[in-house]
Amino acid sequence: MRYWFLNAVCGLIVLVLLTLHMFTMHLDDVLALVTNFDTNPLGWTAVSSRGASGAYTAMYVVLLGAALFHGFYGLRTILTEIWVSERAGSVIRIGCWFLGLGLFVIGTAAALMYHSQQALA
Repeated sequence: MRYWFLNAVCGLIVLVLLTLHMFTMHLDDVLALVTNFDTNPLGWTAVSSRGASGAYTAMYVVLLGAALFHGFYGLRTILTEIWVSERAGSVIRIGCWFLGLGLFVIGTAAALMYHSQQALA
């Protein structure tokens, strides 16, 4: 039950952070109307300033963790409904944890390395 609750919380985190992402990256024209200045989210200045920002880096890491947990929890649930044996459930659970943690480590390392390079520039 606690993993289900954590899954729901992660779903809400993903919803909030992806909404912020959508406004920042894909609805820049609407954001320019609201903030009264022109933005180009794919311009090098905007990309490097987001990379140097500790808040954006933290947001990326939190979004990555929440999305991975939410996705792999759902995948584990689906796969354990298909293969119902106890052994298959254990293999699926352990595989999802290792794959999710591995992807989290790789993604976090990439975000932190980019952040450190941009902070030094």
